[in-house]
Amino acid sequence: MLGSALGAYAGQTDLLVLALPRGGVPVGYEVARSLGAPLDIFVVRKLGVPGNGELAMGAVAPGGVCILREEIIAELGIPADRLAAMAAQAEEARRESEAVYRHNLPAQAIAGTTVVLVDDGVATGATMRAALAALRRLQARSIVIAAPVVSASTRRELEALAGQMVCLAVPEIFFTVGQWYVNFEQVSDETVAALLEQLSTTV
Repeated sequence: MLGSALGAYAGQTDLLVLALPRGGVPVGYEVARSLGAPLDIFVVRKLGVPGNGELAMGAVAPGGVCILREEIIAELGIPADRLAAMAAQAEEARRESEAVYRHNLPAQAIAGTTVVLVDDGVATGATMRAALAALRRLQARSIVIAAPVVSASTRRELEALAGQMVCLAVPEIFFTVGQWYVNFEQVSDETVAALLEQLSTTV
């Protein structure tokens, strides 16, 4: 369904679909197949609040990008040295995950491309904001955010940053991404690697 909604981009020679692992990869795989575009991963690591890893206080992305939600950090009084240590740990984990997912596949060139940035859903938007900042640093020509479901408040924020956004559902009342899926089992590292490798040989 998301691939169909993005149909206006099909056939563009400079098009690249980038999926946020892990959950975004099965969605990105179908989008890339629908658009006839190459698929790659863009590994962004969320910085979870101490004691509540699901609540994002920021994220790290390729190119040394670190986006922080200063209001949450200030409210919780997280010390700067602890925050720096957590960001460094997240970046190390991000690099390790990318190596596992790629299985030695080379990264697609991003400079000058139209990037369709895909995730399985967007709640707070911390990872998307980090991804957008990193993609601009890597000189993507334009960026389209694409997700099946996005919270209404987050969509307004991201549209102001990205300019182009395609989503299927934009609920005002939003609890979790998983509530919008019949099957929301965790995607394995092996599935991510297999989908990436499969599409790299068919596009």
